[in-house]
Amino acid sequence: MSPSIDQLRASPDFYLHSIEGDEAIIVPMDQAAYQRSIFLDRRISPAGEGGFRVPFAALGPVAANPPQLGWIFHVAHCGSTLLARALDELGAGSNLVLREPLALRQLSFARDDQRLRLVLASLARRYPGGGPTLIKANVPVNFILPAIAASDPAAPAILLKLDLPDYLLAILRSDNHRLWLRNIVGQLAGELGLAGEISDAQAAAALWLGQMRRFVAASAQMPNARTLDAEQFFGDPAATLLAAANLLGVATTAADVAALVAGPLFSTYSKRPDVAFDNNTRLERRDHLARALAAEIAEAQEWVAQTAADAPALREALGAIALV
Repeated sequence: MSPSIDQLRASPDFYLHSIEGDEAIIVPMDQAAYQRSIFLDRRISPAGEGGFRVPFAALGPVAANPPQLGWIFHVAHCGSTLLARALDELGAGSNLVLREPLALRQLSFARDDQRLRLVLASLARRYPGGGPTLIKANVPVNFILPAIAASDPAAPAILLKLDLPDYLLAILRSDNHRLWLRNIVGQLAGELGLAGEISDAQAAAALWLGQMRRFVAASAQMPNARTLDAEQFFGDPAATLLAAANLLGVATTAADVAALVAGPLFSTYSKRPDVAFDNNTRLERRDHLARALAAEIAEAQEWVAQTAADAPALREALGAIALV
């Protein structure tokens, strides 16, 4: 028997995966499926077969006061998957942690405030007795932050960032990362005010700058938003994870956090749990990259100095609302 529209609206077991034309693609899920799905885009691991389509408009209207969401906004390749998976394990059985919902990303490129409200309400659904649902967004979503913030200014949010040199070390470190950079900057060129040919270093600087500006604007709209520097998270995961859990409504204890940090999650690669990787390995890689990318880091810093008089004020504003 097919679920009713009321069931589709009410239960997280019917996940609004994506939008195709005027239809919503619904995927069957349960709590275990959400937890094992490291990402909720095309890489989703559903609860079973039998996804289906419904007219998108049939999922409305949005209730007057949908449940509040918690947010992780981030600049990419900065530990957001590790942070989200850690919060997921701490909140297992209570909080749902939705990592990179595809429908939200789609609306970053095909903006529609009415559809956005409906998607946000759908993502906010909880299981009975559950705590707040948390969303780890992705880079395009940073560019619709004003609309998300307007939907619930009081929502708690972490703005996970890196300083510019560290950001370049993260996103210029391989050919695949550079390809991602060129693709996303090409898609967001209008938002970033770019035209014509630019180098990878300049593209990375422009993407970093655009996101810092949007994080500062979001912090003005969202009084419960806090910044977290990824290097601080990597260097002191227990303290930062406990603070993040407290902000986002994940019930936990310092002992639970310490046990998690000492376990396999923090000694394997967050996107591929079968690959060994820890902070010492990351720091060794970082030191090597700092030497290899020194010229491009200098180029990016010069580009920001020449084109963004507001950069020092952005850093100051974001530092003033640090999580820890």
